[in-house]
Amino acid sequence: MNELLALELTRTIRMTQDGPADTIATPEGLATWIREHAPELSDDLRQEEPVADEDLRRRVVAVRSAVRALFARAVAPSRPSAADAGRLPDPDDALALLNEVAALAPVTPRLDWPVGEAPLVRQVPSAPDPGDRLLAALARAAIGLLGGPLRAQLRTCLAPRCVLYFVKEHGRQEWCSTACGNRARAARHYERHRAGRVR
Repeated sequence: MNELLALELTRTIRMTQDGPADTIATPEGLATWIREHAPELSDDLRQEEPVADEDLRRRVVAVRSAVRALFARAVAPSRPSAADAGRLPDPDDALALLNEVAALAPVTPRLDWPVGEAPLVRQVPSAPDPGDRLLAALARAAIGLLGGPLRAQLRTCLAPRCVLYFVKEHGRQEWCSTACGNRARAARHYERHRAGRVR
């Protein structure tokens, strides 16, 4: 499972010039997001895409809220994302939901053994409903990230107006992207010059 899929789920909330935007605010947006992230999802989901209706969208949003609540807990004592100020579920409730959703699709081992190659064991979700498999995959990705070594590198982007979390890749990284870094440096430069004029 690709743990970074959980990070991608949290990035469906982002800041635009017009304010916060939600990529999965509609079933159509969710369907597009699922197709864009198909390579990161299980083989089982790639063969049978879930129907992105309003019910599945609401369930995915609930998982996203739980993941964001636990990301906020993981980055503490640093500040959580500004998008989440006062709107996140209780971390204990978020944890319970994530564990419950991860269990929606039991996993069974499957042996693949192509001729002339070494055998490979894959864990395959066995729930009949593709929506349940999607939700379980998202929850398991979050569990993998939060329970593994990447949790220690999880950060909130410090750029003005950014609402994203990211995994820190090098020692001095403070932003989720180069664009956010440029925006933060420009804001600091502006503040220094403004403070110099005020004196």
